[in-house]
Amino acid sequence: MKTILFIEDEPTLQKAISQFLEKKGYKIKSALDGEIGLAMAKEFKPDLILLDLILPKKDGFEVLKEIKENNEIKHIPVIVLTNLEESSDIERVLSFGTTTYLVKANYELEEIVKKIEQILGS
Repeated sequence: MKTILFIEDEPTLQKAISQFLEKKGYKIKSALDGEIGLAMAKEFKPDLILLDLILPKKDGFEVLKEIKENNEIKHIPVIVLTNLEESSDIERVLSFGTTTYLVKANYELEEIVKKIEQILGS
C-alpha cells in the first residue's frame, strides 16, 4: 500500500481528500502545518507528498525547499495542491523540482487521484 503525506492546514479539506484517497487504497498521513509536515516527511518517507503552500509555522515554499535539499527525501514526488494561481508562485515551485502544480479550485477529487496514480504508477 502506497503512503501519501498530505500537508494541508484546512481540516475539512484535509479530511475529505484523505478519506477519498483511503477509499482508493492509499495510506494517508496528515499534517496541519509545514513544520510538522516536514518532520513527518523525514520520519515516514512517504511515497508521495501532497502539499499546500499557505501553511502556518512553515509555508509550503519553505517545506518544499527543505525537502529538495534533504538527500533522504528529495526523491519523493511532490504535488502542490493550492489556491495560489500567480505565475510567479508556479514558477518558484517548479524551480524546486515539484512534480505537479494543481490549483484546488480547478480540479475535482477524481482528477487529483488520477494525477497521483500517474505519478505512483498505481
